[in-house]
Amino acid sequence: MTSIFDQNLPRNEANHAPLSPLSFIERTAEVYPDRLAVVHGGLRRNWGELYERCRRLASALSRHGIQKGDTVAVMLPNTPPMVEAHFGIPMAGAVLNALNTRLDAETLAFMLDHGEAKVVIVDPEFAALMQKAVALRQGTAPLLVIDVTDPVYAGAVQKIGSLDYDDFVAGGDPQFAWQLPADEWDAIALNYTSGTTGNPKGVVYHHRGAAINAISNILEWDMPKHATYLWTLPMFHCNGWCFPWTVAARAGVNVCLRRVEAQAIFDAIRDHGVTHYCGAPIVHGLLVNAPAAMKVGVPAGVKAMVAGAAPPASMIEGMEQMGFDLTHVYGLTEVYGPATVCAKHDAWNALDIGERARLNARQGVRYHLQRDARVLDTTTLQPVPWDGETMGEIMFRGNIAMKGYLKNPKATEEAFAGGWFHSGDLAVQYPDGYIKIKDRSKDIIISGGENISSIEVEDVLYRHPAVLAAAVVAKPDARWGETPCAFVELKAGATVTAAEIVAHCKQHLAGFKVPRAVVFGEIPKTATGKIQKFELRRQAGSAAAIDV
Repeated sequence: MTSIFDQNLPRNEANHAPLSPLSFIERTAEVYPDRLAVVHGGLRRNWGELYERCRRLASALSRHGIQKGDTVAVMLPNTPPMVEAHFGIPMAGAVLNALNTRLDAETLAFMLDHGEAKVVIVDPEFAALMQKAVALRQGTAPLLVIDVTDPVYAGAVQKIGSLDYDDFVAGGDPQFAWQLPADEWDAIALNYTSGTTGNPKGVVYHHRGAAINAISNILEWDMPKHATYLWTLPMFHCNGWCFPWTVAARAGVNVCLRRVEAQAIFDAIRDHGVTHYCGAPIVHGLLVNAPAAMKVGVPAGVKAMVAGAAPPASMIEGMEQMGFDLTHVYGLTEVYGPATVCAKHDAWNALDIGERARLNARQGVRYHLQRDARVLDTTTLQPVPWDGETMGEIMFRGNIAMKGYLKNPKATEEAFAGGWFHSGDLAVQYPDGYIKIKDRSKDIIISGGENISSIEVEDVLYRHPAVLAAAVVAKPDARWGETPCAFVELKAGATVTAAEIVAHCKQHLAGFKVPRAVVFGEIPKTATGKIQKFELRRQAGSAAAIDV
């Protein structure tokens, strides 16, 4: 039956426009063109200037043949070109692929091929690595390499492309008439995540999800206009949890940071009046454990966001002593970074530090604009009792969920089975509705905010001629949160040292994926020969670490 409200009330361009974070920078440049937008060393740019550079970048890409749906990759730290890429590339109708600068050349080559990148913009710090990756590509399609020049970078500069970034941008039209996507479901970004088997999976974001998560960030943090945001979180991580777009929406300040170092962070907070920053537990731990002299003059009231592991009592206490306000969030690449938040209650302030740490360690409740996040039975997809004991899987549905996995319909179908996105994280739900992770069904280790596939490390271990069986699990680490711990069972008569195993892994893996501990001995197995990873997690202490 048709409602009276559906008759002669059509949707058209006058009453409907696609949601896109590109509209945020457009508005901010119109309303606050003279407000500071970017700080990098001695560089200062306002929002009017930043918007013009983004339009120039979009124009220059279009003039070089980049069309709707083409992939433009970037290999950049948290510098101004990375901020510009989050707007200028999608303004050209292209899809931004921010590459993880910590990966090895082989993995980067796979991503360039799989994403079919037409252009890659490269910072001088990563030129040598990217040159290797480009050489290892299997594809033969042309790849335009654009070199960035950064006066803040003090290392040796190697040019590997045919164009300079600033010259490239300068050649673009400052009045380029970019368009919002015809459909808010159009892709805006491609991010790769470690798969539990095989190659990394390409997670495709759409304009709608990017805009909605950016707005949710504002709501979860009560983020005011003109906030000053420090880039400690890499923008290649889920597009910086969508904060490039969040900062634009608030007409804030992007304080760029090439390297995450305690002195540089405290200096930036003092010098620029930083109000907000995000990071993995290692970043916050770095600040908490810094010498007292480094913290002199640091203002109270800085808001920090942590994800990747639950904040322990020592971190919460240390942040409070500095006067920082810590918010715990949880998410995955597939849900644009954070999609739940441990929303704090005033009553918690009266509790002792141990109880507050227990409450704050929970992954919490759904983001404002996420339709749903709950713990469901993995088989029936029915909600588990809210008793804090019954285990299920964390699942999401709604606006803040990926479009799907690029060129991988099977994995996409599995991820969205039953109308929910399956996180792979096993959890309980408490009577107040708050979610708490208890274990991981995926073989993923989160080290310093980076995802490591245990199966990928195991594959490398099995290549060693002395290894009969191998298993890798997470081991708690005070600095990194977790690190890979390898359990190795040797072939009869074989002898090898832990150092030799580590050296073997270093030949085939990025540094952060290499096991920090190697345990030799018979690996526990079921009667059918399946390795009992839960027992190994118990031995490594990772099961206890998850349940803080």
